[in-house]
Amino acid sequence: MPIEPALAFDHEFTLAELLRGINTDKLLQALSDSLQTPVQILDAKSSPLFGANSLPESNQQSINKVALIGELEPIGYIQGEASVAALKSAVQLIQMILQSNSRYLMASDIHIQTQRDDFEELQRRHDALELSKTKYKKLAESLDLRVKQQVKTIESAQIKLYENEKLASVGRLAAGVAHEINNPIGFIRSNLSSAQSYLKSLSKLDEAFKANASVSYLQQVWQEEGLAFMQEDLKDILNESIDGVDRVASIVKDLKSFSRINDAAEENADLNVIIRQMCRVSSPQLKNKLDVILDLGEIPKTFCHPAELGQVFLSLFLNAADAIQTQGKVRFKTYLREAQVCIEIRDTGCGIPAQNLAHIFDPFFTTKEVGQGVGLGLTVCLNAIKAHGGSLELKSKEGTGTLVTILLPIRHKNQ
Repeated sequence: MPIEPALAFDHEFTLAELLRGINTDKLLQALSDSLQTPVQILDAKSSPLFGANSLPESNQQSINKVALIGELEPIGYIQGEASVAALKSAVQLIQMILQSNSRYLMASDIHIQTQRDDFEELQRRHDALELSKTKYKKLAESLDLRVKQQVKTIESAQIKLYENEKLASVGRLAAGVAHEINNPIGFIRSNLSSAQSYLKSLSKLDEAFKANASVSYLQQVWQEEGLAFMQEDLKDILNESIDGVDRVASIVKDLKSFSRINDAAEENADLNVIIRQMCRVSSPQLKNKLDVILDLGEIPKTFCHPAELGQVFLSLFLNAADAIQTQGKVRFKTYLREAQVCIEIRDTGCGIPAQNLAHIFDPFFTTKEVGQGVGLGLTVCLNAIKAHGGSLELKSKEGTGTLVTILLPIRHKNQ
């Protein structure tokens, strides 16, 4: 006969599920010891789960059966030869055990489900991250390619700007040199015109000789054409023209050193010679504005790129000229300092304001008017000196002038 205890379970489990994890042998032993009789545990369909395989047939009339109650219907039964009251007490004990185990199972299932849900969520996020990773990888590769292309474009533009800055100083120099060359070319042209007119006079004398003219007629032509003066003047014309051609050749030779911008040749060079050449080709156009002082000491030759260093000296010299408003001095000084060649360029110009000193080597920084420079002059100079393993330092005070100090290591071709 079924008896319904008051206890119910928090969750609907089968009896087999509720017994999961319980040592049924010990449970049966405890029940048998308590009831002093074999017992069986049956499922909701009254099929034996565990316990005595069979109860004696002779005692079938004395076998009692007590239900184990779930929320709505029995989840199993306990039966044996004990009294109903004893079986009911056993049921209560079993239900307490099952109640406790059900909560454990519920917590365990919730924990497992939570872990499963968490794992699924993590798996979903992982898949999403993998997808994002693939997308970002493709995007990164695309951006990397675009960045490399942009860097290549910028580097190409930078090289062009650097070359343009170098050419700008040569162009400015060439403008002054053109004027300097025009002077000897002008008087050579004038001398050649005079020589051309003298040639006509000589032609008359030549015609008289060919006509077998008398000596008196020849003397008359000589005097009328002023051939005596012409003879002396031709000597002066030729000497002046030769000097003018030599002057032009010297200017062109010196200028050529500064026009070899793309010449990569390095050699053991005398820096004093480079400075003198630069001053010879650039000073004439500034002679009414600058007093150029060369204080060049005894220094050894050093393995370098002469054209590059010539560009540096020229750019710094032109900067000094720009800093002098009306009349001033620029002094070049060379000497040895701590086994290095030291070149000092000092001017008496307007100087550089203190707030600008920190930016003078920044690319494109300039205080000149628009169209008078792109602000790469000092940057190019600094890079050229660093490429030679040297250093460039600039000190300036507004209203006093500027001192540029260059230190270059002494190197030789065989090193």
